[in-house]
Amino acid sequence: MTWAVVVSVLVMTVLSLLRVNVVMAILAAGITGGIMSGLSLTDSVDLLVSGMGGQANTALSYVLLGAFAVTISYSGITSILVNKLITLLKGKRVMLLFVIAGVASLSQNVVPVHIAFIPILIPPLLTLFDEMKIDRRGVAAALTFGLKAPYVMFPVGFGLIFHETIQDAMVGNGAIISLGEITKAMIIPGIGMVVGLLIAILFTYRKPRALDLAEGEKEATSYLPKQEAFQTSHIFTLIAIALALMVQLWTKNLIIGALTGIVAMFAFRVVPFRKGDKVMSEGITMMGTIAFVMLIASGYAHVIQETGAVNALVEQTSSLLGNNPYVISFVLLVVGLIITMGIGSSFGTIPILAALYVPICMAAGFSPVATATLIGTAGALGDAGSPASDSTLGPTSGLNADGKHNHIWDTCVPTFLHYNIPLFLFGWIAANVL
Repeated sequence: MTWAVVVSVLVMTVLSLLRVNVVMAILAAGITGGIMSGLSLTDSVDLLVSGMGGQANTALSYVLLGAFAVTISYSGITSILVNKLITLLKGKRVMLLFVIAGVASLSQNVVPVHIAFIPILIPPLLTLFDEMKIDRRGVAAALTFGLKAPYVMFPVGFGLIFHETIQDAMVGNGAIISLGEITKAMIIPGIGMVVGLLIAILFTYRKPRALDLAEGEKEATSYLPKQEAFQTSHIFTLIAIALALMVQLWTKNLIIGALTGIVAMFAFRVVPFRKGDKVMSEGITMMGTIAFVMLIASGYAHVIQETGAVNALVEQTSSLLGNNPYVISFVLLVVGLIITMGIGSSFGTIPILAALYVPICMAAGFSPVATATLIGTAGALGDAGSPASDSTLGPTSGLNADGKHNHIWDTCVPTFLHYNIPLFLFGWIAANVL
């Protein structure tokens, strides 16, 4: 049972690297974990299916955010943004990647649509990427940075939810800590992500990367946006976005925030009421695959939790840690990386990690801030590089609109290298100096 988590994550990783569909890879990992924990094949599948509801809230949020993004696109305001980007940044590869990272960062707080903006904003830029010979792996790195770094570092929007999740989980396990201390704990790991972004854009993916445009060029050209003049409907669209943000911050509920935005777009007549079915259908088409992957990932997480495989792994490793804080923090981050790479959800992993980490860290003499650093960093590690993470599935959904971007090799592997490695190193250092 001790090795059930490790082997199942390896199964998922290897199958994904071999280009097996991510849903099939996660299913295989879940079944492997169940069987290695002593369950039968049937019981493993039943346990996986019973746990799929754990991410139902997230899945519904993504579908509604997708519908909200469709209504925003329907208004034409995204065409204005894309055309402005093309006018100002054509030929400026490095600057364009930094702007994309900045826009992605705003999706976590100012315009709280999370990954739903990517299938709207990125496909119209694919032709520009090809003309400028931009390495799409660099675009994936920029997008993933924007989806992760803001919530890791700052308690605003999704970041407030993430920091409160860490606080609640730690308090529930006997460690008292304030939100301000959690922000302090996550600054250094966040700086690691900034370093990873700079290396990705300025060094690794700065050189031109030409793709074979013979087959895909015409298909990509069809994504070019039409010219739009700023109109009253765009003002109402901005108001709807502001309302969605305020309601989401007030209720701390993505579903209610997304519903508010959608209702406002119909109430302001930006989108005709008769287009309701089409908006929802396109929203499901846009985000449905990601939502379903998140459900399967939740089922996998349920298997490795309910079988006791996670506890067995931590207990086995903790018994070998000794008293050296550098060794303890290093091993805890390795264990966290394994767990979160499999689950793929930083928010959903935090309660699991806190229940395991807090007793170990308290016994080893770590401060609450250092403990929060280990928990937050270990949770964030699962959101980059994992095939089941929304922070990798989102970038792929936009970059692969013309079929020329591979989810594993062009998104997961680059983001793992550029963010998990610096996150691990900076988190390890922070845990031993705070």
